[in-house]
Amino acid sequence: MPRIISAAEAVPPYSIEQEKVMDFSEKIFSESFSDIKRLLTVFQNGQIEKRHFAKDLDWFEQDRTFEEKNNAYIEAAVELGAAAITSCLTSNEFLKKSISLEDIDAIFTITSSGLATPSIEARIMNILPSSQYTKRIPIWGLGCAGGASGLSRAHEFCLAYPKSKVLVLSIELCSLTFQRNDRSKSNLIGTSLFADGVACTLVCGEESGYEAYSKRAASPRIIGTQSTTMPDSLNVMGWEIKNDGLYVVFSKDIPSIIENWLQPNVVRFLTEHGVSVRNLDHFIAHPGGRKVLEAYVSALQLPEAMIDVSLNVLKEYGNMSSATILYVLKRFMEKAEKGDLGLAAALGPGFSSELLLMRWE
Repeated sequence: MPRIISAAEAVPPYSIEQEKVMDFSEKIFSESFSDIKRLLTVFQNGQIEKRHFAKDLDWFEQDRTFEEKNNAYIEAAVELGAAAITSCLTSNEFLKKSISLEDIDAIFTITSSGLATPSIEARIMNILPSSQYTKRIPIWGLGCAGGASGLSRAHEFCLAYPKSKVLVLSIELCSLTFQRNDRSKSNLIGTSLFADGVACTLVCGEESGYEAYSKRAASPRIIGTQSTTMPDSLNVMGWEIKNDGLYVVFSKDIPSIIENWLQPNVVRFLTEHGVSVRNLDHFIAHPGGRKVLEAYVSALQLPEAMIDVSLNVLKEYGNMSSATILYVLKRFMEKAEKGDLGLAAALGPGFSSELLLMRWE
């Protein structure tokens, strides 16, 4: 079975405290909401302390065209994506020795926050030494579920080609989609929550020779995956694409949907693999927000301590869409022990879920 043997992050340059973003948002949204002070409590209640952005706050104070925002996305995505790949393949924490990008068989590039053709990994391959024969699989539009979905698709690739070494590169620069003239509550909530982040993981097939590189006593082997799409739920989460860019769609019903829909979905998946929720040592949850994590706990009857890592990532980085679960996974890879069983879960547009079952071996 394929396993994940390395993970790394590339953190955008501007670290901004939540209070400063709240003050910025009050200036922007006060004309549209008479009860702005009450609405701004979403910034405090979300338990986010700071976030990282590709641009400083003053960049967002004036109108930007879709072209300007997307050009900024491409520039930052290439720079941060190259840094994440390099860190992943040279990690002293996870690898005995470095792996050359020229030895990578495929790159899955996950994003939903900008557009690029040629895609970002092609641009990166032109600035880092790489093989011209590397397979490129860009995946766009899965939102917060994208990081987990990328791991699932890499797992399947390595099952088909067990000698392969595959990168999953997640690049999300959510701040660059900000619409300062969108005075909807969805945009206000999105402004309180979303952030920028880039992460990369290395997935290796069973016959890839990963033993010569893997440094940890145990690494997560992917046992199985499950993708699920809820019918008639297109309006729960996503983008509206308009002349001046991407406008966030974010339903207030997401926590209740999780409680009612996710539990049977998870039970079905775990039962297929002969385990139950109580057998889990780790819950590797995408932290969509504080209420989303609380809904996970309620729906699956989890001990609250099982979401501590996800809460800490949310506190330090906010919701970085698809990249966030890879930040969470990296922290479990640093502390999990041989024999531990973990469930990774992320939700995204569709409305959909992506689940992965992993055992540290």
